[in-house]
This record gives sequence, structure tokens and C-alpha cells, in this order.
Amino acid sequence: MGAGINKKRFLIIIIPCVLLACYIYIKFAILFFGPQKKITSVTKSVERGSIVDRNGRPLAVQTNFYHFGVSPKAVKNPKEFSEQICDALDMEALEIENRINDNKDASFIYIRKKITTDMYEELSTIVSENKYTAICRFDKIPGRVYPENSLASQLIGYMGDDGKGLSGIEYSQDEILSPKVTEASPNTVYGDNIYLTIDAALQSKLEKIAQNAMNSTKAENLMLIACQAKTGEILSYISLPSVNLNEYYNATPENSLNRPVVLAYEPGSVFKIFSTAAFLDSGAVAENDSFLCDGIYKRVTNLGETIKITCLGSHGWLNIRTSLKYSCNDALAQMSERIDTDVFLDYLHRFGFGEKTGIELSSETRGNIKKTTDKYWSARSKPTMSIGQELGVSAIQMVQAASIIANQGKKVPLTVIHRIQSKDGTVRQIKNDEPQEQILKPSTAKYILSCMETTAQSGTGSKAALGDISIGVKTGTAQMADTINGGYSTTDFLSNCMAIFPVENPQIILYIVIEKAKGETYAGRIVAPVIAEAANEIIDYLGMERDSAASLEHTGLISISQDKPLEVKDYVPNFIGRPKRDLLPLILDDKILYSIKGEGYVVSQNPEPGTPITENMTIELNLE
Repeated sequence: MGAGINKKRFLIIIIPCVLLACYIYIKFAILFFGPQKKITSVTKSVERGSIVDRNGRPLAVQTNFYHFGVSPKAVKNPKEFSEQICDALDMEALEIENRINDNKDASFIYIRKKITTDMYEELSTIVSENKYTAICRFDKIPGRVYPENSLASQLIGYMGDDGKGLSGIEYSQDEILSPKVTEASPNTVYGDNIYLTIDAALQSKLEKIAQNAMNSTKAENLMLIACQAKTGEILSYISLPSVNLNEYYNATPENSLNRPVVLAYEPGSVFKIFSTAAFLDSGAVAENDSFLCDGIYKRVTNLGETIKITCLGSHGWLNIRTSLKYSCNDALAQMSERIDTDVFLDYLHRFGFGEKTGIELSSETRGNIKKTTDKYWSARSKPTMSIGQELGVSAIQMVQAASIIANQGKKVPLTVIHRIQSKDGTVRQIKNDEPQEQILKPSTAKYILSCMETTAQSGTGSKAALGDISIGVKTGTAQMADTINGGYSTTDFLSNCMAIFPVENPQIILYIVIEKAKGETYAGRIVAPVIAEAANEIIDYLGMERDSAASLEHTGLISISQDKPLEVKDYVPNFIGRPKRDLLPLILDDKILYSIKGEGYVVSQNPEPGTPITENMTIELNLE
């Protein structure tokens, strides 16, 4: 009986074990010999937002590049391999062969980085057809294409191979263009598009003018900024020399330097408009106070220190207006004696000097406004600063300070971002219309602007005069610091000019800086004419009203009133801002073809305004 019980127990134990073993064996066989399930991991990707101009013209767009590499050890015939792939890579076969042979012991090397999608498709076909798949590798990387090449290159900036912005807007707005991915993010994360304030068509026109000026003066570099006076939006942002953003890896530090925000310099006599504004606004000097210029400002301090500041000539008796007209150092230095030093320095800081403007670009300089407690402060510091030396400013600071004079004493913050918009068209951010800080009395700003107009009409800035539109200017030529021997250079000069127009109702602030011109360096002769040329281009492009119709005939631009119907005769008009309903009558014209895309208002057009009309021309209009 005991043996029977043992056998029964044994069967009870062994049978389930055998069944379990069979089940495991069958499942294993099914998994091993059956169809395999593909295991995939979901990789979240980011599509970087685009950078476009104020009208939606693409300036930086997302694309993909590929790094192509091989395993040198696995290449059996380097010569044959190189000859088969060289054309697709746009390389010499011998160069590829040598690279493989020189790295024969390496497990992997890159043959060429950042090949285009077209090159990748052609090369991958060659690799597949010749069964090189096991020895070749393509690494897909996020890329960037810059359709306008060097246009506004320092403003737009550049994205590196790791998908991160390295400079300009690409860097400062990196998290907006390419948001961080979290576990809660969708599989594809879309960055927002950034609409810059610049107008690409106008930027291109002004860049040509700037480049011609740089070539003719043989200057080392140039800055030119055009700004809407009332909004602070930068319409054109130029820093030369520049760089082709599609070849940024070849850029020199000189070409990639974002001068308008990074570079601090002594502006010279242009600064006198801010000094005299401080003198007048504080009550230290009145409009009709007179100062005798005998060609040199000379003063001996109670400590026995002799201060001398020379002038361009003996100008006689001058007031604020005439001292700016003749750019008199002697009169400005005398005026500086009347203002309390701390009050003067406070005005300079309120203008924005010595402080960052807060514009949406990185590495902005504060410039340099000395304190009375600084080591290098002396009795000559205040009179010297009043004529634009012994201090450091940036071009952006100068334009923002000029906005105070252009806006009845109120400071207008500058911006290079018009709006930020999501992929689906939702506007996420637009410039805030914050209350503007009152820096000067309206009467002070108005008077200084009128003095600038006098300077354009009959003073040192006469070559910037426009004739049929009023303009206020101030020029300045400053000796540059001698970084080797100390003191000031006798050969290197900085020439600059500030312009505001029209004077009656300021719309545009225009500022130019030319460094180290060869030959003629006097600002009134080399930068004032460039201001006139650039201002005329802006006026025509924006369709600003002129007193003289002859100017419109000269350029061919037709300005369209919003109240009048569109007429297309000899030249392409400016369609920007017109609603779609205004365009419909034009479709009936059988001499011109129209390509109208989108709904709403015209944001971009091709060809540009002022282009002569030709038979069978096609005009492209994009609406939003």
C-alpha cells in the first residue's frame, strides 16, 4: 500500500512538470522559428522653427544633412571604391583613396561631412548597388539652409552641427526655435517661427550701398542701421565684412563679429547732440547763450593741470545751434563747465550709455561711461566726454539714444523681432508697447533736432541733405585708440553720421559707422553722402511722400495710397499691405500674369517695387 501511494504521488508531481516543460518548449520553438516582431523605439524629434523677415521671406530654414563615413579595414579595394563614389561626393578619387589608406588601421573615419540630401540619395544608391552597405555609414544630422547667404548674417546667426544655435538670433532665441523635449512631448516637437523686423529686400539694397562705400573708402569695416523711429523696429542691420551663412565654418572672427552690439568705440562729434541735449535740458546752458571759439579750449585747474582741446578752426561767437553746425570742440568744452558732473553723467546713463539696451542679441556690450571715482578720471574727462571721446558706446546704443531726440524726449526700446508665430499660425509673442520713458523735455528734443536740420542744410553734414525731404544729421570723426603705443592713432579714424528724417514727423533713424578708411577720413565727406544715398533708397522703398515728384521719376517707384485703386502702368507698384479684394481687378489684365497665394493681406511680392513692367511678366503675391 505504501508503494502504491508513492507511485500516485510521483505521478501527481511529474505530470504537471512534464506538461509545463512541453509548454515552454513549444513557446520557445514558436518564438525561435516563427515570424519576428520588430521592436521599435519611439524617438522624439524636434523640427526647428524658421527665421524669416518681417514679410515672411525665409532667411533660415530646417533641413537635414548627412555625415558619410567608412570602415577602412573593410575596404578591400580602396582605389576602385574611391572611383565609384567620388563623383557623388564631388571629391577627387585620389583624395578619398589616400584618406582610406592613411587610416587603414582605424575602425571608422568620415570621408565627408554635411553632404546634402541629393548627394545622400545618389551615394546611397551607389552603396546599395555595389553591396557596400556593411562598410559604409550615413549619420543623419539636423541642418540649416540660409537662402539669402550673407544677408544680415550677424543678425540671423548660425546653427552648429549639434542643432544648437551658435550666434545671432539662432543662439539668443535657441529655445524658442528648438524647444526642449520632455516625456510629455509629442513625437515631433515644432519650434516657433521668428519674424525679424528687417525687410530683406530693403536690407539687400542697403547692403549694396554699404559695400560700395566700404570699397570706395578702402575701410576695414562698416556698420549701418536703419530703424523705425516710433516703434524701435530695426528695418536694416548691416555689419561688414559679413559671412555666407551656408559656409560659416570658413568664417574668420572678423567676418562673423556682430559689431553693432559687441563693439564699443569712441564716436567723436556725433555724441555732441546728446551732450548739448543734457546741457540744455538741465538748464546749465540756454539756447541763446554764447561761447567764444578761438580755435582751442584751454584751462588750468587749481591743481596746476593744463587742459587743451583743439578745434578745427576759430569759429567766433557760437550758441548751441551754431556749435553743432560747425562741430566746435571749444564751445562744447566751455558748455561742459556749466553742468554739474554728476548731473551730466546721469543724463548719459538715462540716454542708455553705459547700459545694455536689452535688444534680443547676445554678448551685448555695456560700453564705458567713467565714474568720477575711476582711476583714469581727470579734470579733462568731462569736456573730453562732451565731444565724444574718453567713453565707449555701441552702434545700438547710439540709435536708441537718437530715438529720444526723434520722439519728443521719450526713449523707444529697440527690437529685431517683429513677432513669434507657431507652426499653425498662432502668434505667440509680439512686441509689447510699454510706456516710453521720458528722458528729455519735448522742447529740448525738438530744438536739438532742429539744430541737426541746420547742420544738414549748411553745416558739416550738408552732403547728407536730401532736398525734397527734411533731414537732421550730425557727423563725427574720431581718432581711434593706438592699442600698441597707447594714446590716439594719427592714422586710424572712425567716421560716423546720425540722421533722423523727416524732421517734422520723424519716421526713420539712420546711422552709419566706417572704421579705418584709407585716404579721406573726414565724416562730412565720406559718410554723409552714404547717408543721403541710403535715405533716398529707404524713402523710395517705403513710398514716403516727397515734395518733389522728380525724385519718384528718378527711381521708378510708385507709391500706392491705401485709398486709391491699384494701377499698374510702367513700374511694379508696392503691393505690401494691400488686401486681397484690391488685387482682384488686376486679374483681368491680359498683359500681366498674377500668382496670388494665401488669404488676407500681401506680405511679400516678386519682383520688387519699382521694377519696370515687361510683356508677359508674372507678378507673385503672397498673402497672410
